[in-house]
Amino acid sequence: MKLAAVVVNWNGGDDTLAAIASLDGVPVVCVDNGSSDGSPDEIASRFPQVDLIRTGVNLGFAGGNNVGIRRALARGVDWVLLLNNDATAEPGLVAALESAAAERPDAGVLACAILGADGQTVQYAGASFRPKLGYSGRLETTARNSVHDVGRADGAAFAVSRAAIDRVGLLDESLFLYVEDVDWSLRIRDAGFAIVLVPGARVRHAGSSASGGSGSTTNLYYDTRNTIAVCERRAPLPRGARGLRRAVIVFAHLAQAARHPQRLAAARAVVDGWRDARAGRLGQRSSA
Repeated sequence: MKLAAVVVNWNGGDDTLAAIASLDGVPVVCVDNGSSDGSPDEIASRFPQVDLIRTGVNLGFAGGNNVGIRRALARGVDWVLLLNNDATAEPGLVAALESAAAERPDAGVLACAILGADGQTVQYAGASFRPKLGYSGRLETTARNSVHDVGRADGAAFAVSRAAIDRVGLLDESLFLYVEDVDWSLRIRDAGFAIVLVPGARVRHAGSSASGGSGSTTNLYYDTRNTIAVCERRAPLPRGARGLRRAVIVFAHLAQAARHPQRLAAARAVVDGWRDARAGRLGQRSSA
């Protein structure tokens, strides 16, 4: 396996520095996504071996990673590992990916097991997606020891093969942030590749740094909007059923908003996501 990693730097250089340091021995492409905290200079100073690309603008998760993926592929790799800047690789990750790639030549995605920052809580050990129901599937949080098929990867950490990228293309930049990992997983699976969880490829993930942390409502906006958009692309329904599915998605996200520290702002973000999905407004959220 010839592997390179892509890390996208948002504001928060300490997170990115830790992510890069955890990938010792792995060629890294770091895409600075228009940060304004001076972290790119520190990255360049601390890790001169890293291929640092400064976009000068926030391209979102999809756009920023696509810049890095293109650079990694140009270097001749056959697998690209995407690692969130608020995630760190646990020892043995690369060896586990190499073993899984040899064991499962049909795989287009090797999904990592995602742990919480404490290294004990399991955030992701597999998940499904049911577009007809508007349901992204309950996350599996009970780790299994063997490499096995799952419905979709989690964007915090997963590797994608050159063969799969050549077949289906890159991440969908119109989604900008959230659910693009689901969309890509499903497109890759549709193209005949397996989505495989590699339990030995473990990362610790803080979560939500790209969207402003736990106090932000950005994730609720994009998750609502993009879940509706991806469901409607993959499973078109008649008008009445489509409206019902949208309602299911909205109410599920409103239930999350009710537990948010800024409940009114969170609920407003969900409603805004629903409105923009109805209007077909994708890309980066308008500030208006």
